[in-house]
Amino acid sequence: MGVAGKSLSTPGAIIKLLRWHKPSGRLILMIPALWAVFFASEGIPPWALIGLIIGGSLATSAAGCVINDLWDRDIDPHVQRTRQRPLASRRLSVGVGIGVLMISLLCAGGIALFLNPLSFGLAVAALPVILCYPLAKRFFPIPQLVLSLAWGFAVLIAWTAVTARLELGTWLLWAAVVAWTMAFDTIYAMADRPDDRRLGIQSSALFFGERVALAIASFYGLTLVFLAATGWIQGQGFGFALALAISGYAWLKQSLTLRSPHLPATIYGQYFRENVWLGCLIGVGIAVPV
Repeated sequence: MGVAGKSLSTPGAIIKLLRWHKPSGRLILMIPALWAVFFASEGIPPWALIGLIIGGSLATSAAGCVINDLWDRDIDPHVQRTRQRPLASRRLSVGVGIGVLMISLLCAGGIALFLNPLSFGLAVAALPVILCYPLAKRFFPIPQLVLSLAWGFAVLIAWTAVTARLELGTWLLWAAVVAWTMAFDTIYAMADRPDDRRLGIQSSALFFGERVALAIASFYGLTLVFLAATGWIQGQGFGFALALAISGYAWLKQSLTLRSPHLPATIYGQYFRENVWLGCLIGVGIAVPV
């Protein structure tokens, strides 16, 4: 099949462009937003608001994936993990990608309109950060920090959707999510180190070098500290403390394993997916008053 055939905008290719065939990446953005909603409401938030946050995170995540693939369409073919992405393989055209991006952004913006003015303003402020992340890997030594800041907006938007104000707890949870994202996305980037070195792409996995496992452990430690502080301020109980203890044990185990220089490439994706489950566990600890 020629290039023209490959550029057909099949539904399956669009699903892959949006990464809907990989739910872990979608959930790991939704989880911090739901943490924020349940923390801020100090109980059960309105189901309608939960629905808006879920829909908004899905639309935003979709937009972020398309933006990333549009910027990287000429880099991804040279990376083992990404060479079969629809834009990289030319199965979808740039025009189709831009169209899907516009629809995703319109959906995210439309959902944000149902929130209060502060939350909507924060959603607008998040857009430049989301747009800049794929560019950061070309010149900024720690592009995962840009992604972490983008992830942090999920907390700010969701929390203010409940309270219409930024509080101390908001910023503590924001710091926890930034640190957590630095940890799990640095792990994710470790799989791409050979290709990134060859192509001259920046990443935190390369920046920290031989100390990358220590850096990840430090980010996990900060995550625990800031989550514990948020829980204390918001009056969380034993269930939340137990969730943190289990997560802390899992993160310590990950950090110790990552010290080995001879790990199979599959371990990095496995640890990324493990963070989705740990995030869900922490969410249950926040939502269930025990």
